Amino acid sequence: MIRFRLPTLAVIAAMVLGACAPGAAPAAKDTGPIKIGAICDLTGATADVGNPYCQGEKDYVEFVNGQGGVGGRQISLIADDYAYQVPRAEELYNRFVNQEKVVAIMAWGTGDSEALRPKVTQDKIPFLSASYAEPLVADVNATPYNFMIGVTYSDQAKILVKYFKDNWKESRAPKVQFVVNDSPFGRSPIEDTKAYGKGIGVEFGEDIAMPGGAPDLSPQMLPLKNNEPDLIIFNNVAAPTAVGAKGARTAGLQSSLATINWGIGETTLKVGGDAVNGMIGANAFALLADDVPGHKEIKDFNEKKGVDWKQHPVNYVQGWVSMKVMLEGVKRAEGGVTGEGIKKGLEALKDYDTGGITAPITFSDKSHKGNLSAKIYRADAGQNRWLPITEYIKAT
Repeated sequence: MIRFRLPTLAVIAAMVLGACAPGAAPAAKDTGPIKIGAICDLTGATADVGNPYCQGEKDYVEFVNGQGGVGGRQISLIADDYAYQVPRAEELYNRFVNQEKVVAIMAWGTGDSEALRPKVTQDKIPFLSASYAEPLVADVNATPYNFMIGVTYSDQAKILVKYFKDNWKESRAPKVQFVVNDSPFGRSPIEDTKAYGKGIGVEFGEDIAMPGGAPDLSPQMLPLKNNEPDLIIFNNVAAPTAVGAKGARTAGLQSSLATINWGIGETTLKVGGDAVNGMIGANAFALLADDVPGHKEIKDFNEKKGVDWKQHPVNYVQGWVSMKVMLEGVKRAEGGVTGEGIKKGLEALKDYDTGGITAPITFSDKSHKGNLSAKIYRADAGQNRWLPITEYIKAT
């Protein structure tokens, strides 16, 4: 027999009576701001694309707050610069989670996103990264709170290699060369792409790491003359990609040039000029010049503020739509706006329409790779723009 002491029974009775009492006040609804952190690169090695991306995040929050917020609650975006330094990203993460009490984080680079994976999982913080490194979302059981709406670097590179191979006219196997940022970001797609490429009859040369901040990369490109590749794939941000293209042409290489998404943009054309003319790139996000329906709210918002939207590169659009997807998860949060609730809200997204800015976004409890499709773009120096030359292609 289990015996209860009288005080315990009294407490239980009081709780029951209180719950049943007529006119009992319902639990207060939380109307305070919803805090979200943003780890931005504003001054580091990838700041040329990091600044507009972070501005896009901030502007979408301002846009949503101007419409009443999410569920009547304002969004408080706590953004800070980590200068592309992993230790600084870890400091910001700890402050955002432990002091600011954010419920989700918009992240940036590959090295820092990979370093933070254990904490993100332990703290149950939805973490939508601007790094599209495959390991971040390859196994949803290992990284249950990491989400991605950009096509992974591995899938982008596979799309480029397949496109090049499908359009190859010679009987011999095409030779492909990776020239990449000397970092986890730069190296991320190499192993997966080589395994895929060899399976479809593509040969690969020895990878070249691009030194940071180099004004001229022709010395790194010159050795390739001995065994000139048919295709050079850059995996870097916009300005270094343009410098790499100029270096290839200065070294006398006639190779076709390609880039993964961060090398696409107006900055590449501005810095690279004729050297990037004809470069192709895999890109999951529509440039503002593409004028898809989802761009209208971006253009209207900027025009209302007196800002020329034509000056925004595609990375601004990436930041805008990434924040849009995260806040859609907040809107659909199950059981309250908590990390666990937002995770479930994001996993409820199926064929979420971004108005043509991306292919429809789908998450589930089985996969946090929200997007598998990218278009191939080609740089046209004469028109000073990147033109889409395919519809969406899904990685094999």
